[in-house]
Amino acid sequence: MARELTWLGHSAFRVESPGGMRIYVDPFLHGNPRCPEGELEPERCDLLVVTHGHGDHVGDTVAIHRRHGCPVVAQVELRGWLTAQGVADDGQTCSLNKGGTGTFGGVKVTLTDANHSSSTPDGAYAGEPCGVVLELEDGFRLYFAGDTNVFGDMSLIGRIYAPDVAVLPIGDHYTMGPREAAVALELLGVARCVPCHYGTFGLLTGTPAELRALAPPGVEVLVPEPGETLAF
Repeated sequence: MARELTWLGHSAFRVESPGGMRIYVDPFLHGNPRCPEGELEPERCDLLVVTHGHGDHVGDTVAIHRRHGCPVVAQVELRGWLTAQGVADDGQTCSLNKGGTGTFGGVKVTLTDANHSSSTPDGAYAGEPCGVVLELEDGFRLYFAGDTNVFGDMSLIGRIYAPDVAVLPIGDHYTMGPREAAVALELLGVARCVPCHYGTFGLLTGTPAELRALAPPGVEVLVPEPGETLAF
């Protein structure tokens, strides 16, 4: 089975692993003006991963979990808040912190650093924001930076995890824009990038064309339309 990455608009993604796992990252679907109508109600979900507590990332997490009973992985404080919302937790494996790794159906999930803020839709403290590395069953690695600016320790993420694809925010205003994202690509040393967190709302003015113009030589900037699937 191919490795597939589907952009659902904003920072929401669906990943299909070679072993058949269907993973949603930051599933902001309802209320996301760029999420295709046919993607609003996932027919199946084996794992949910949330990078931080803001509503445009937590999104439909609770509703998807209630429908499919899938594990939900998040940083410790955010995971505690999700538990209080009725998301089942075995008390251990789904609550990670930065640098920690959990394995779910053969897929490894590691939380990394990110520079941003994090509170839940009701204003509760949600710990610190995170990025996430998904290592699929065949060793292929996707790095989702979450909401962040560029920071020097992205070079450590590249050194330790060597992601095959980096998913980076480029919209500016709330996250890094194309200029910082281009430096992030240099620090990470990746060959392929999928930009996100742009074009959803008026303040998010960064564009993939700007990133392509600034990206290091040899880096392929892949720009799917919302609902479009990339196969690797």
